Amino acid sequence: MPQLIKPTTRLHRAWLEARDEWGRGVHQDGAGFRSADEYDSPEGFAAWVARLHAEEDVTRPPDPDWVHCTYRWMVEGDRMLGAIALRHELNDLLFTIGGHIGYGVRPSERRRGLASWALGEILPIACGLGLDRVLITCDVGNEGSARTIRKAGGVLEDVREGKQRYWIAISG
Repeated sequence: MPQLIKPTTRLHRAWLEARDEWGRGVHQDGAGFRSADEYDSPEGFAAWVARLHAEEDVTRPPDPDWVHCTYRWMVEGDRMLGAIALRHELNDLLFTIGGHIGYGVRPSERRRGLASWALGEILPIACGLGLDRVLITCDVGNEGSARTIRKAGGVLEDVREGKQRYWIAISG
């Protein structure tokens, strides 16, 4: 049975296996990658995991042009299935194309309903942050992601810069 967990260095090897399945250097929505991150060494991976944890800490200011973000990993036992990110607020870029929530499911684990499940699990956390609605975007033509968003109550607002923009109302 899948779980959403905080990123952990304990899953370094499992994370590398999942990353290699995606392909090295391939963007993974919801993972929190930045160009300066290094994942292969235990030290680099630990620094990345520490940064992900720090981005959730609202007592610390976010890096310039970034917002606070809660990252969770989808796992089953010690197998990495994917990741989901909940941005606590929207800056101009996130309002236009990024949204509050981003998620990605490992290629071999797709079509199991994991994105829908993870989205359902993260919405109460968004509510706990005081959000009454969240913006989620997906590429035009990504019918699987659009279906996931609509299933969670997403209502299409518009399309901007190749992204379909959906709002989901949430309540506590």
